[in-house]
Amino acid sequence: MSERARLILASASPRRIDLLARLGITPDAVIPADIDETPRKAELPRLLAARLSVAKAHAVRPQATDALILAADTVVAVGRRVLPKAETERQARECLDLLSGRRHRVYTGVALAVPDGRMLTRLVMTMVTFQRLTDQQITAYIASGEWQGKAGGYAIHQRAEAFVRFIAGSHSSVIGLPLFETAQLLRGVGWLKP
Repeated sequence: MSERARLILASASPRRIDLLARLGITPDAVIPADIDETPRKAELPRLLAARLSVAKAHAVRPQATDALILAADTVVAVGRRVLPKAETERQARECLDLLSGRRHRVYTGVALAVPDGRMLTRLVMTMVTFQRLTDQQITAYIASGEWQGKAGGYAIHQRAEAFVRFIAGSHSSVIGLPLFETAQLLRGVGWLKP
């Protein structure tokens, strides 16, 4: 790109803003994408994460056609089952009961809409294994409120990190934005210097 375009983050997530700051990036604007995030019938978790990240970028693009639009979506899955972004204590407890002592996958799709019309994408999968959780641990975690609105009912960058026995892949992706892949996309269009 001859002139550095504005960078718009298509997300209301403060975690994604914090993660971009780790790369020394402050978006020029934050415009949350308002889309339907309901999985399609029999949609695989990885395809859902990829589809939603692109949909978010497309939703914001008309408001800033001359800018780079960065969007992401994170999906937590056990097998083919997509866990919700927990909105109630009951949902959070169901997620944590299911994740207790098990391995699960976290998929984050990243999409970068470029002013020339291209849509560049990445999909990152991270494997996470939780320890077996006691009822007391689950109850205390739910009381913390950290689970609210989080995919799979937990926030790995907060207290739930103590539940993680094993992780293979991108820690930042589980938080909500894979930094390596995001930096590669921005370097690839000449926006971020090597």
